[in-house]
Amino acid sequence: MSRRRGLSWALFVAFVVVPIVEIYVLIQVGQVIGPWWTILLLVLDSIFGSWLIRREGARAWQALRVALESGRMPARELADGALLLIGGTLMLSPGFVTDVFGVLLILPFTRPLARRLLTEIVTRRLVSRNTTRPGPGSGGPVIRGEVIDE
Repeated sequence: MSRRRGLSWALFVAFVVVPIVEIYVLIQVGQVIGPWWTILLLVLDSIFGSWLIRREGARAWQALRVALESGRMPARELADGALLLIGGTLMLSPGFVTDVFGVLLILPFTRPLARRLLTEIVTRRLVSRNTTRPGPGSGGPVIRGEVIDE
């Protein structure tokens, strides 16, 4: 039940709170610098975001390829790829607030902080799932017998 409540809370924030905050910030910026400068700033922000995603995405892809070719588990590279995907999605949505969070997830010197947070969240969810549900075969009495294939 609490997991469902957490998901509905996250959806409420994503689809109600974030757009209201974005509209508020756009109006405030527009009042300070003017509507045309605000639009120009949004366009330049989108161009910068697409360039940054392209550059960091290529680096992440190369790092993933190197990790796989060397035979080691690419956990860090996969986390970076997930963060780039989330950051790119945030950069695609119009607005300054989501763009700031998107850039923080994309930049190589701020991504390690986000990677650490993502790793903690994933680890916590995996550990909580493993402790609440029994594994296969632990659900009842064992009856000794022999299987005959016909």
